[in-house]
Amino acid sequence: MKPTRTALALSTALVALPVIAAAQSGEPGLMFSLRGGLSVAPEYFGSDDYAVGPDLGFKFHGLTLRNGRSFGAGDPWSDRYGWNIHGAFRFIGERDASDFDDLRGMDDVDAALELGFGFGYTSEYFSGYTDFRRGFGGHEAWVGEAGADLIARPNDRWKLSVGPRLNWGGNDFVDTYFGVDGDEATATRGTFNPDAGLYSAGVEMGATYRLNDDWGIEGAVTWEQYQGDAADSPIVESGSDDNWTLRLGVTRNFHLRF
Repeated sequence: MKPTRTALALSTALVALPVIAAAQSGEPGLMFSLRGGLSVAPEYFGSDDYAVGPDLGFKFHGLTLRNGRSFGAGDPWSDRYGWNIHGAFRFIGERDASDFDDLRGMDDVDAALELGFGFGYTSEYFSGYTDFRRGFGGHEAWVGEAGADLIARPNDRWKLSVGPRLNWGGNDFVDTYFGVDGDEATATRGTFNPDAGLYSAGVEMGATYRLNDDWGIEGAVTWEQYQGDAADSPIVESGSDDNWTLRLGVTRNFHLRF
């Protein structure tokens, strides 16, 4: 997930498939949380320069109706165990070639919004997910993401996780961010026509700390390495096939009562 320096890094936690459950408060209303903070990531796919940008997140926790029925986990600090279906999205900022010496002569790339869905499973000490998203704007391909985490809960305030991440991209995605056509080629940057497939693999380590019932701190560090044709792209600068992403933010829980 590499936003450019103008990108807004957006992420979603699991939004559980609605099931009838008892909400923690029992009062009619909508329960959700927002995260706001900063992220550090490569300026574009393949860059060895990093930039600081905003990081925002949203997580749905539950909905309690006036008739007493509730949907979702209800408790913002408790995972709902079992299978779920959830929404998935990602925002990739525009890539202005004139901003980067190594991209001189390349076409600009508009910002892209990826929307889709995913499936996940959560237990006390393990979680996994697979997401499918379709791009609009900068690219118009399907992309996929899969991950799994081992989870540790040292106490009722801390949640720690670590696990692998895999990312796939369709033809238009890899061609947009890693390809070089005839008009973009130079004496030192030849044409390159990458094929769809796995473009990065890595590991993410995350942590959440509960300050009180309403506030918390959440962060994650991700290491990724480009794979396949993406790693061979002339856009991927020498030594930048390994890259890091860091995000840190404050979480606030809300209960909008009806």
